[in-house]
Amino acid sequence: MTIKTIILAAGKGSRMKSKVPKVLHKLAGKPMLQWVVEAAKGLGSETIVVYGHGGEQVKESLPSFEISWVEQVEQLGTGHAVQQASGDITADDTVLILYGDVPLINQTTLQQMLSACDDKTMSLLTVELNDPTGYGRIVRQSTEVEKIVEQKDACAEELLISEVNTGILALKGALLTTCLAALKNDNAQQEYYLTDIIEMAVNAGVRIDTIQPANEFEVQGVNSTSQLNQLERYQQGLYAEFLMQQGVTLADAARFDLRGEVTELGTDIFIDCNVILAGKISLGSNVRIASNCVITNAVIEDNVSIKAHSVLDDCHIGAGSDVGPFARIRPGTKLGCDTKVGNFVEMKKTNLGDGSKVSHLSYIGDADIGKEVNIGAGTITCNYDGVNKYKTTIADGAFIGSDTQLVAPVSVGENATIAAGTTLTKDAPDGVLTLSRAKQMTLKNWKRSNKE
Repeated sequence: MTIKTIILAAGKGSRMKSKVPKVLHKLAGKPMLQWVVEAAKGLGSETIVVYGHGGEQVKESLPSFEISWVEQVEQLGTGHAVQQASGDITADDTVLILYGDVPLINQTTLQQMLSACDDKTMSLLTVELNDPTGYGRIVRQSTEVEKIVEQKDACAEELLISEVNTGILALKGALLTTCLAALKNDNAQQEYYLTDIIEMAVNAGVRIDTIQPANEFEVQGVNSTSQLNQLERYQQGLYAEFLMQQGVTLADAARFDLRGEVTELGTDIFIDCNVILAGKISLGSNVRIASNCVITNAVIEDNVSIKAHSVLDDCHIGAGSDVGPFARIRPGTKLGCDTKVGNFVEMKKTNLGDGSKVSHLSYIGDADIGKEVNIGAGTITCNYDGVNKYKTTIADGAFIGSDTQLVAPVSVGENATIAAGTTLTKDAPDGVLTLSRAKQMTLKNWKRSNKE
């Protein structure tokens, strides 16, 4: 069975009040459209995305996925949107129709729909709502689905129906192409409704098999930032619950965000309030992350403490290390075991050897630092000349005094000491003291200026 999924993603999303195409607004760190594409790919499906507003921006949003893109130049309804993709459909295909602004559809639900679909059965996803306002109503004759009536075309009796159409359906390609060719726009909106194919299928002797989702959030569409926030909080709740089931202690599950995936998870992990984990995260055992930290694409080994207000991005933190508070670890940085990066320290593209310390108020960039090195407060690697970046190398056991400027490219030898206040412009040899200081003078007859 060849499965082809048509994802409708052409809507403008005017109620989002944004220049960003609606389907590219992010939920838990990735575009809504990506959630739907991933669900389809998980079924082994070929994916066709019908795009419109946002044009190339939408097409360029998912470069790592194999997708057939079809443009809907005019937005004349859902039926018209599917018609644009019908050229890619053959009679023997099983076709699944999804929506780029319904991001949390569950792959298990979709598999149930596909399993129920055959030459004589169309599978339709419906849901019971306490307030069905705005949705197409499922009209049944006895227990069998007869048709779907849109809100604006429904009579008073039909408006009382609580079972509504989600728009998600699965059917054979032959039936779809036949029904699409017969669609008309003689309705209040003068649009081509995809829902009209339900009545056509019934008239052709095809049974409509209805399936219900596990919960309403699975089929909730997004038309505003408020609705997007509702789904965000729901999804974050699921993430938090999953982590807690794996033994992670969250200080407050309602104040934790995962905007990616945790690829590895040790034991006895504690995460305080307002922590954001993004991208791919690996957490070892006995890791403690204090409040208000943002960590993106990081490997954090066992027994690491990340103190409050620290920002880590594309980095590797070795076992037993201590980072923060208020530390910034930028891409390309790797900390060895038992290292310390203290308050108001920024590091970029740096290897910090086992047991080394950068404890206070320093910038260390484009550097290779050996083991058991101590870097004093206020140290700066001057790695950029306005055009090019240069490297600083510090060998094992070196001691860098406070307020030192290391003007790269420069090397500090093994067990070397650099005196406080030094501006190092030449390599410092092993095992000795290197310093550069202006002669200190006191002018006894000097007086401060008086304000005129």
